[in-house]
Amino acid sequence: MATTQQYRMKAAEYAALAETAQSPSEAREFRSLERNNISLAKNKEWLAGDGELSLASAHQSDEALVEEESVLRCLGAAVIMRWNTLPRKIQRELFDYAGSIADLQETIELKGQIARFLHSHKGDEQKASPSVARKI
Repeated sequence: MATTQQYRMKAAEYAALAETAQSPSEAREFRSLERNNISLAKNKEWLAGDGELSLASAHQSDEALVEEESVLRCLGAAVIMRWNTLPRKIQRELFDYAGSIADLQETIELKGQIARFLHSHKGDEQKASPSVARKI
């Protein structure tokens, strides 16, 4: 049976593989394996009697997730504001990656939602004043 350290090392390996994946589906699979190994490591810690430590680290993880979500929101808003200035190839890659984040069954629906959003906000960056861009 693997140790907590081994699960975490395996999770790190999968994270690295996800960064160099050849396709969005491959990256999604590596991210899933990474999350599974992290979960196994946390469960092993809990079973070993480190429940208090696990709860503390889970709380820290929640705070990190909130911060990460805020950063991602800001980055997303910045990309949308500059969308029409990006080369078509970059737009397509970003669209494909964004659409692949959901589960396979939700991918088509998500891509449709993204396409509708981009179409309805076409030209928004020209309307935004510099002060609005700085607030985001």
